[in-house]
Amino acid sequence: MNSHSGFLWALMALFSAQLSFAASENKSNSPKGEYKAPSMTYETQQLGTPLSGSNSFNRLLKITRRHQPPNEDGIHDPENDGTSLLQPPLEAYSNLPKTLSDLGNGVDWVRAVDEHFISPRWDLNDPEEQPLVMDLNIIRFPRGSIPNELFPHRQHTLLLDCSNCHPSIFIPQKGANQISMAANLLGQKCGTCHGKVSFPFSECKRC
Repeated sequence: MNSHSGFLWALMALFSAQLSFAASENKSNSPKGEYKAPSMTYETQQLGTPLSGSNSFNRLLKITRRHQPPNEDGIHDPENDGTSLLQPPLEAYSNLPKTLSDLGNGVDWVRAVDEHFISPRWDLNDPEEQPLVMDLNIIRFPRGSIPNELFPHRQHTLLLDCSNCHPSIFIPQKGANQISMAANLLGQKCGTCHGKVSFPFSECKRC
């Protein structure tokens, strides 16, 4: 993994995973217009289930708090003076454009990039380096009654380097990849990112 792909992956992992937002009537102060900004709370988790209840998507999944402040997340050293300087994830998300469903971390990352809410640094060492965006759509034709599936390279290459997916996750050759929802839900193929650092599979129509 090169320096810019590793940096972006670490950044997305830090500000991702699952989070729910409680709806409110507040609006964010965005430079591109007004968006509804649901209030965020540590007392909810990925599919809107209270911490005291069961996970409504998978009853076997352990319910844990998500996106806690750095000094409480169990990852950063609370005794380190630098930890208190890190911005809490919920604060970082507060003015970013939201997805329609508010599932996952509730942030529409592609819209955030396209409308200049965020400007991800593409290379760790070179601040002037620009992403190699590939505007190519791949359409899959599943069997049975499942609708066709669209994979847009552009939205992925805005944030990721080709080497993040090829060839370790997907072989770049027609017919070389066996993709199924079972594999995805087990964290393979598309599930390597979706449901973790990208929107969950419960948002079916996005594909």
